[in-house]
Amino acid sequence: MQEKRYSVDEQDTLLPFLLAHVTGKSRNSVKSLLTRGQVQVDGKTVTRHDHPLLPGQTVVVLPQGAGDKKAPFPILYEDGRLLVIEKPAGLLSMATDKEKVRTAYHMATDYVRKADPRNRIFIVHRLDRATSGVLLFAKDEETKRAFQDNWDKLVGRRGYLAVVEGRPPKDSDTIRTLLRENAAHKVYSVRSGGKEAITHYTMVSAGKEYALLEIDLDTGRKNQIRAHLSELGCPVAGDRDYGAATDPLGRLCLHAHELVLTDPFTGEERIFRAEAPAGFRKLTR
Repeated sequence: MQEKRYSVDEQDTLLPFLLAHVTGKSRNSVKSLLTRGQVQVDGKTVTRHDHPLLPGQTVVVLPQGAGDKKAPFPILYEDGRLLVIEKPAGLLSMATDKEKVRTAYHMATDYVRKADPRNRIFIVHRLDRATSGVLLFAKDEETKRAFQDNWDKLVGRRGYLAVVEGRPPKDSDTIRTLLRENAAHKVYSVRSGGKEAITHYTMVSAGKEYALLEIDLDTGRKNQIRAHLSELGCPVAGDRDYGAATDPLGRLCLHAHELVLTDPFTGEERIFRAEAPAGFRKLTR
């Protein structure tokens, strides 16, 4: 789809105007143009369906993907209730006592407020600072509560990719232990007194020094993958805290690449994916 420009000849609101002028698309497809930030009025991105139009204004419909350029990270999905991004490694999901501005939450809030200063973002789940990948936000409190109150039941899959040093003893296996956190905030397995953690892995490819693993979690404990793989003898590359000897990409080589969940409002399955960072596969050829 190429950029298209439309002149407003009479007073109207944005969605009815688009439905009348954008041909060959269903009502839902036209609404998606708005939620993806592909519609501009007089040069400003607008996402509200009821945005008023006046004679003399110009409405521009941008090609898919062009509306994402104002976001500081890739937008994987967006609609009226959800914003799903690909969080880069090294960025906090939410604020801490030491850092309140450079966070995914703060940047996502700035992004949605460019369309309407009243827009808000709500945290549904988190990724560790060093981990990249799929991160989902809600756009209203009702959606946040609907997901958070039933998170474990709604999530069908939490899929990760990890580049590890060496290779695991088996090509595919399940790790099931009890995890505990010590005073230094490091997580480790114990025989009793910890929280159950279940990690499934399958080796995708392997090179001379590194292997690429596909990982599924049944539980979402803090640093679960990092602790389990370290104790298996193949720590995540770049993970000095859990015994890695190398740092080939200048980051923790752990990426949340797929989140599968059930929409609590429609019952439909939603699948959100973020492709593997290019360096991951290069290391494991």
